[in-house]
Amino acid sequence: MLWVAVALAWLADLPQLSVAISCVVIINAVFSFAQEQRSDHAAQRLRALLPRRVRVRRDGQPDEVDAVDVVVGDVLLLAAGDRICADADVIVNRGLRVDASMLTGESESIGAEIDGRISAGTFVIDGEADAVVVATGNSTRLAEISTLTSGTRRPQRPLTTELNRVVRMISVVAVAVGLAFMAISLLIGTSAADAMVFAIGVTVALVPEALLPTVTLALAIGGQRMAHHNALVRHLDAVETLGSTTFICTDKTGTLTENRMVVTSLWSPDAQLQIEGAGYGPVAKLTPTRDADRSTIVQLAVAAARCGTGRALQRDGEWVAVGDPMEAALDACARRVGHDIDADRRDRIELDRFPFDSARKRMSVLIRSRESDEATGATGAADAEVIVKGALETVLELCRDDDTTQACRDEAARMTQLGLRVLAVGRRGITSASSLPPDAAGAEHDLQLLGLIALMDPPRPAARDALMRCRQAGIKVAMITGDHPQTALAIAWQVGLALDGAPVLTGSDLPADEADRGALIDHDGVVISRATPEDKLRIADALRVRGHVVAMTGDGVNDGPALRAASVGIAMGRSGTDVAREAADVVLLDDDFATIVAAVAQGRATYLNVRRFLTYHLTDNVAELTPFVIWALSRGRIPLALTVMQILALDIGTDTMSATALGAEPPAAHVLDGPPVSGRLLNRSVAIRAFALLGPTEALVSMSAFFVAFLAAGWRPGQSFPGGAPLYAASGAAFLAVVLGQKANAWACRSATKTPWRLGWSSNHLLVYAAAGEMVFAIVCLTFAPIAHALDNQFPPLLATVVAALSIPAVWLVDALYKAGRRRSRLRVTPYDHDRDRRPVEQ
Repeated sequence: MLWVAVALAWLADLPQLSVAISCVVIINAVFSFAQEQRSDHAAQRLRALLPRRVRVRRDGQPDEVDAVDVVVGDVLLLAAGDRICADADVIVNRGLRVDASMLTGESESIGAEIDGRISAGTFVIDGEADAVVVATGNSTRLAEISTLTSGTRRPQRPLTTELNRVVRMISVVAVAVGLAFMAISLLIGTSAADAMVFAIGVTVALVPEALLPTVTLALAIGGQRMAHHNALVRHLDAVETLGSTTFICTDKTGTLTENRMVVTSLWSPDAQLQIEGAGYGPVAKLTPTRDADRSTIVQLAVAAARCGTGRALQRDGEWVAVGDPMEAALDACARRVGHDIDADRRDRIELDRFPFDSARKRMSVLIRSRESDEATGATGAADAEVIVKGALETVLELCRDDDTTQACRDEAARMTQLGLRVLAVGRRGITSASSLPPDAAGAEHDLQLLGLIALMDPPRPAARDALMRCRQAGIKVAMITGDHPQTALAIAWQVGLALDGAPVLTGSDLPADEADRGALIDHDGVVISRATPEDKLRIADALRVRGHVVAMTGDGVNDGPALRAASVGIAMGRSGTDVAREAADVVLLDDDFATIVAAVAQGRATYLNVRRFLTYHLTDNVAELTPFVIWALSRGRIPLALTVMQILALDIGTDTMSATALGAEPPAAHVLDGPPVSGRLLNRSVAIRAFALLGPTEALVSMSAFFVAFLAAGWRPGQSFPGGAPLYAASGAAFLAVVLGQKANAWACRSATKTPWRLGWSSNHLLVYAAAGEMVFAIVCLTFAPIAHALDNQFPPLLATVVAALSIPAVWLVDALYKAGRRRSRLRVTPYDHDRDRRPVEQ
C-alpha cells in the first residue's frame, strides 16, 4: 500500500512526499529482513548434534571415519561419552545406557537390549556396545523430526491479522474519500487534472505512513524489555502473540523440573532419612524421620554409590553430573550423609562388574578393600562383597526372607505414588575361603537388604507461583511429556499444574479426529504423558482450531515441530538444543517457567500500546480530514486550512515520536488480572474516542484558530477569504492547534480509564522527550523560512496562537468527561461482572 502511495505522490507532483514514504518503506524492510534472517535454520543446526568422527568395525577391523561416511551395515563401536551418529541395532551389549531425552522427552537414561534400536543424536552415558547401522542421514528418526520441523508452517499471528484488517479498512476509506473529493472538485468547476491531483493528495494524506514503523518499534521495545526478563524474542510479532496466549502446553523435563536427578529419601529397616537439597553439591538438609540406627542409612548410601560409575564433580565452582545423572545423584548422596566417597573408592578395588540390562533390571559390583588385598597378596577374596542395586522386585527376590520384606514393599509403594524412582540395594559378604563368583548368577544371591533409595527430578522452585499467575491471567496450562504417566502426574501435582477432574492421558489416548481431540484436551490442568513429536503437533493444531492462541514450550529436538506449529514457540536457552532454539519464537535464557509470566505481561502491554497509538493516529486523521470536508461543503469558498504537505509534516514529523513513546508504555499493575487481551485493534472504544470525541475536539479548535487568524487580519464574515500572508498565518494557526492537540492526546491515550494527572506527567520519560522534540520541529516548520514556504504557512498572530493553545485543555477536558462517565457506568455492573471489569483491555 505504501509503494502505491509513493507512485501516487509522484504522479501528483509531490516529490517530497514520495521520497519520505519511500524512506519509511525501505527502513522498515531492512529492519524486518534483519530479523527474519535468523528465523528458519532449524534443519541446518541438526548437523551440530552429530559427531564428526566415529569408531566403526569394517571387514573385521576397527577404524575411525567421518560421521558423514558411515553407511548402512557398518558396525559402530560405542563407549561412554560417544554421540550416536546413525540409527543402529545393538548386537553386543556391555551395560549400555543411553540419554535419549532430546528425542523422547524422558529424563531418565534408558538401557538397550540385544537387537534393540538406538537413534542418531542421542549419546552414550555408560557402558559399551557394538551396533550395526540400519539408517543414516535423511532416513534416521532425527531427520524425520527435522522434516516435521522445517515442513511445519508458522500460523499467522493475531496482531498480523488485525493489522491487515486495519490497513484494508484504512485503504478503502482513503480511496473512497479521495474519489469523493475528486467528484466534488469536478462539480464545482475544477479542471479534471487539478481534481485528480487534489484527490491523490487527499488519499495519500489519509494513509498513516508512520503506522507500520511505529508498530515495528513498539514490538522492538517490547522485545527489548522481555530480554531484560531473560526472554529473548526471535520474531518481533511473537511479542504481542505471547500476550494473547490462552493455552500453554509445557514440557516437564527441564521446564517445570530442573532436569537433574536428586536423592530425596533413604529407607532402611532401622532408620529413615529425608534429604532436601538441589543439584549435585555435598551440602543438603538432612531430616531423620526414623533414627534408630543412623549407621544403616550411611551404609545404604555408600553401598549405592560404590555400585555405580557416575560421579558428582565440581567444575568452575559448580557441581555437575559426570556419567549417568542417577548414579551421580547417588554419589552426591553419599557425600551428603557425611561419607568421603572419593577416599572410599581409593581404598577399594573393583574385582568385577555385571552391568545393568533390561532383562535383569539390576546391576552388581564385586569389590574388596585394598588393605585386605595387600594383606592376602591379591590371592584371596578376604573382606570382599557383592553389592546389587536395581528395581525393587528383582532385588527382593535375591534377598533372604525376613519380617522387613512387607514393610519394604509398603514403603516402596508409597514412594512410587509420589512419582519417585525407587531403587533397592542389597549386599553379601564373601569370605576368604570362598571363590570369586564367575558371573552375575553366582554373585547375586542370598543378599541382605540394605534399604530403598528414592530419587526424583525436582520441580523448579518458582514453577508453582508461575502457574498460579497464569491461571489468574486466564491462561490454561497443560503438561505434555514423554515420561511415565505416574511420574508426570506426580510432578504435576507437586507444582500445582494438575487439577481435580482434569484429564490424565497418554499419547495413545488422543483421538484421530481433530475435533474430538481438541474437546478432550481443552481443559486446564490436563496431563499428557508418553507423547511423541507427532502428538505435540496434533495437540497444537487441535487447540488452535478451537480458537486458542497456543504457546508451546520445549527444549529437545523432538519439540522442534510443535514449537513451529504453535502460535508462539518457547524454547529453553540453557538446557535446550540448538534445533529447539532455532524453531522457537521466544527463548528463555534462564530456562525458568516463571519468565513466561513476565513475558506474557509485556506482550499484553504491547498489544494495548498498539491500540493506544492507533487511537492517537486516527484522532489526528479526523483533524486532518476536517478542512477538506469544510472546503467541499463550502464548494471551495473556504480555503483549505491544512495542505497536503502540512499533513505529511504532522504524520511523520510531529506525531511519530509520540506514537513511538506510547508504544513504550510499561505494563500496568493489573495487566495479568483476568483473561488475555483480545478483540479488534480498531474496536468500539477506539472508534468512539478517535472519531466522536478527541478527533472532533481537535478539529473544532483547529478550525476556530484558522478563522480567528483571518479575523485578526481584518477579514469579516461574508467577505472573500484573502490569500497570501493572511492565509499562510491562518493555516499556521490550524497546524499549531493540531500539533498541540496531539501532544495533549498523547497523554490522554496512555490509559482508557485514568486521566493524565492521575498517571503522572513524567512516568513515561520517552513521551516527555518526544513531545519536546516534536514541539521544536513544529516551531521550525512555522518560523524557518524555507520550510515554512514549502508548507505554505507561517507563525500565526497572538490571538490565533492563544486559541490554538486551547486545544490542550479542550482535549483533556473531553477525555476526562469520557473517562468519568465510564467509571460511573462501571460502578453499576453486577458482582458477576467484576472480574471482567478488570480485564487489561479496559486499563
